[in-house]
Amino acid sequence: MNKRSSKPRVIVSKCLTFSACRWDGVAAGDSFVKSLKGQVDFVAVCPEALIGLGIPRHPIRIVISKGRISLMQPATLRDLTDRMKSFASKFLGRHTDADGFILKERSPSCGLSGVKWYSRIDSRRAMSMGGGLFGSEAVKRFPRLPIETEESLKDPAVRERFLKRIFKRAARRAGRKA
Repeated sequence: MNKRSSKPRVIVSKCLTFSACRWDGVAAGDSFVKSLKGQVDFVAVCPEALIGLGIPRHPIRIVISKGRISLMQPATLRDLTDRMKSFASKFLGRHTDADGFILKERSPSCGLSGVKWYSRIDSRRAMSMGGGLFGSEAVKRFPRLPIETEESLKDPAVRERFLKRIFKRAARRAGRKA
């Protein structure tokens, strides 16, 4: 991307309009994200596909046991925690010039909140709610960036604040006053 571009650089969950990459093989789609195409330089990412899970794939979930947060795939009993943490660290390390994020709500990888957390891999009921592994790492690594979900951006006030912040950051990065 052009270093002097005044377009905001936004990391976005790939399933939000860009690709049918959700666990069930469909695209979530989002009209607001779609409306930003052309105004924003998107970097679309599907962490689950990029750690080697297929499309479609068996669902994954967050399991908390003995104080440890794990990303598990119940159908295969695979622990994907280290793979996701490693991917998140490398990917986010390559995108330190991002101006903001739009991530998929309730996703065990991308979600910021509302992600079901289970006490066991085979539990039927969630014990609590929290963030997904990739989304939580993004918030931790970029505490000053606007990071929202497609659901939170349905609120006009949140959407307006998000847009102001990403365009202001992009203008500063391009060397212009916002």
